[in-house]
Amino acid sequence: MNELSVINVVAGIIYSDDRSKILLSKRKLEQHQGGLWEFPGGKIEASEAQHIALARELKEELDIRPGSASYFIDVEHQYTDKRVHLWFWKVFDIQGEPSACEQQEWRWWEIHQLRTLEFPKANQAVVERLLRGG
Repeated sequence: MNELSVINVVAGIIYSDDRSKILLSKRKLEQHQGGLWEFPGGKIEASEAQHIALARELKEELDIRPGSASYFIDVEHQYTDKRVHLWFWKVFDIQGEPSACEQQEWRWWEIHQLRTLEFPKANQAVVERLLRGG
């Protein structure tokens, strides 16, 4: 395994009001892992708290603000070209209506539909846990 610097990322598992759906966005084709569905979020800036990074990223990407959010799970994954450490937070209410600020595709998916989608490998453990009711 390469000794690559770790990229720290925060992501939101954003639930619909009735908690039956989750909001996902699709990575642009030119991005690393392009064309795959992901939980919205992004890189944590130096000295930035995770909940602050999550709020900033959701505002930048989807023009929404998280209401209540709680830590869910963190995952480390080594790709061939980079190493990532992702912190996933469950978001149970949002302020605003999602819009594609970065021209990315986004959509609400029923939780059982997650098994039919393609995600980056770093997201697989989270998807599997959600499908088991986690």
